[in-house]
Amino acid sequence: MSLGGHLDLEAAGPPRPRGGGPAATTPPADRETDVGNVCKNLFLAYKTLGVVFGGLVTSPLYVYPSMNLSSPTEEDYLGIYSIMFWTLTLIGVVKYVGIALNADDHGEGGTFAMYSLLCRHADIGILPSKRVYSEEEALLHDQTTLARRPSKLGKFFERSITARRVLLFMAILGMCMLIGDGILTPAISVLSAIDGLRGPFPSVSRPVVEAMSAAILIGLFLLQKYGTSKVSFLFSPIMAAWTFTTPIIGIYSIFHYYPGIFKAISPHYIVRFFLRNKKEGWQLLGGTVLCITGAEAMFADLGHFSKKAIQIAFLSSIYPSLVLTYAGQTAYLINNVNDFSDGFYKFVPRPVYWPMFVIATLAAIVASQSLISATFSVIKQSVVLDYFPRVKVVHTSKQKEGEVYSPEINYILMVLCVGVILGFGGGKEIGNAFGVVVIMVMLITTIMLTLVMIIIWRTPPYLVGLYAVPFVIMEGSYVSAVFTKIPEGGWLPFAVSMILALIMFVWYYGRQKKTEYEMVNKVTLERLGELLAMPEVQRVPGMCFFYSNIQDGLTPILGHYIKNMSSLHTVTIFVTLRYLLVSKVDERERVLVKSLGPEGVYHCTIQYGYADNLSLRGGEDLVAQVTRCLERHIKLSTDRQSPVSTEQEVANLEAARLAGVVHVRGKMRFYVGDDAGCFDKVMLHFYEFLHGICRSALPALGMPLQQRVEIGMLYKV
Repeated sequence: MSLGGHLDLEAAGPPRPRGGGPAATTPPADRETDVGNVCKNLFLAYKTLGVVFGGLVTSPLYVYPSMNLSSPTEEDYLGIYSIMFWTLTLIGVVKYVGIALNADDHGEGGTFAMYSLLCRHADIGILPSKRVYSEEEALLHDQTTLARRPSKLGKFFERSITARRVLLFMAILGMCMLIGDGILTPAISVLSAIDGLRGPFPSVSRPVVEAMSAAILIGLFLLQKYGTSKVSFLFSPIMAAWTFTTPIIGIYSIFHYYPGIFKAISPHYIVRFFLRNKKEGWQLLGGTVLCITGAEAMFADLGHFSKKAIQIAFLSSIYPSLVLTYAGQTAYLINNVNDFSDGFYKFVPRPVYWPMFVIATLAAIVASQSLISATFSVIKQSVVLDYFPRVKVVHTSKQKEGEVYSPEINYILMVLCVGVILGFGGGKEIGNAFGVVVIMVMLITTIMLTLVMIIIWRTPPYLVGLYAVPFVIMEGSYVSAVFTKIPEGGWLPFAVSMILALIMFVWYYGRQKKTEYEMVNKVTLERLGELLAMPEVQRVPGMCFFYSNIQDGLTPILGHYIKNMSSLHTVTIFVTLRYLLVSKVDERERVLVKSLGPEGVYHCTIQYGYADNLSLRGGEDLVAQVTRCLERHIKLSTDRQSPVSTEQEVANLEAARLAGVVHVRGKMRFYVGDDAGCFDKVMLHFYEFLHGICRSALPALGMPLQQRVEIGMLYKV
């Protein structure tokens, strides 16, 4: 049994003897396995350079240029470097590498993964599909009684619908901020890289740099539909070249300009910086926070790599590279105090300027690609969980399940990215916007991680305090500083995030209203028997897949359908797509079937996790897989209620399939009357607009167009 994709209990073998002496000698086969695991983790760590750390490791391109410095001194630069060093150390090493990577949900990371983890360990979810997955049930049963008993904080969330909604809003806001990151990272990284042309060629104007950056990004977005499989092998070498060349230049600058730079590691330089600069120093936090941009990707991209690989990559290459690169930049600026507006390219020695320009441009493009791909993944997860209107999601690689592309989202991102470059232009304005996204995601992660420590891990209160208090104070200080930048560009990510959050909330509200109506007006099995017993209702040859959103009972559209059509197919299968709050569902539990009582009437549940591909096993179509599962169910069933024999029921199933298959989907629409409340009028009209422009759920399962039927029904609010 595999837990989270990383621990294989069946392959673990017998327990090894403990203690010293010959009994503790590692067998040769185990040594080979250990060496193989080490090599695998090292290779994965190398691959993370091109996928996970693109945004973080390219931050030296724009951190100093984004700062609004005024006549900086040596002491100012030492204080700024000390702030950046401790920000990288505390947030990067302690928070993410040391703690957050352990809060995974079956190997998946990110704010929504933590939310789903909390929902399964306490009754605090308000998702309609919330259910404990059977594999998770087994894990919970293995825990002690104390661990299963809800904590006081868990009980508070269970009792308070307001607290549960706030928690859900935080998870949604975290996802929306990550999408905002997908807009700003391509803009600021490519613009900062191309800005290197202005050093050797002063005649190159700012509008020319902006136009070139916009052209590069347009080309990048237009190539998204082809996927990244064919060029992804270049990502890691490019980022490795960047990761290992910038610290070499940093070391050169340290020895050449200011060998004593590492004295700034002492925190007293931070205290002196704030005492000397006061309000201006506090406002500069909005620029220094950019040194940790992309750190959230360590956690969000956990599902694509192992925890060990990410830890190895960060501690052995990314963290030392950033510490040395920022030290070299600061050493140069101490001797050239007014060059901060071009803080990266000015500290690059002339003989290697053009090679570094090429590497920087390629690294910026790779970093942009990483955030674009992450945005597609977030949108896909939101659609799967029914928190976002359905958009087209295409899997661009047969080998990589997580490589997806959404045409609608792609072109919206392209327009927004180009708009940011042409509208803001200057790196300071984009940096102001970027800082808001960076620190808000991190503060949300800190809060949710604290809840995980209290509710799930049952961490002693003093240890929770040792984590939560310093990080809330530090990140809260950053938040207060970046909020002052809202009029200067910081409004953009807030506007984008709030629009996305509004869309998600309206969609969720409308879906909940429909679910409530369906549950109140559902067709019971007794009512179905009465409808089928009506003399005018005939059973017609064929197989019908009738799609429903509810689990307990049948959709009210069924009664509407039978009354108007006066018929039902000889084999009717009610299908429910069930999205569970787990990352992936085992293939053996993907399709669940059962008989409902009336002859030829069955129920089928197709289960997915938020990181699952909607395609079925081996490319098998839905009809074939469900028919095969039904045949197995009929043959193995011990409590048969059907009046016909097993062989006859299987034969009826095959005859119905050969007679023709039809897929029926109910389309319930709201009729908002004049007596409806103002809130409902606004929300449901907006929902109907979103519902009208979004894609149908059926094409996602590959239904042939000629087999699809939609039955409309109005629901008066």
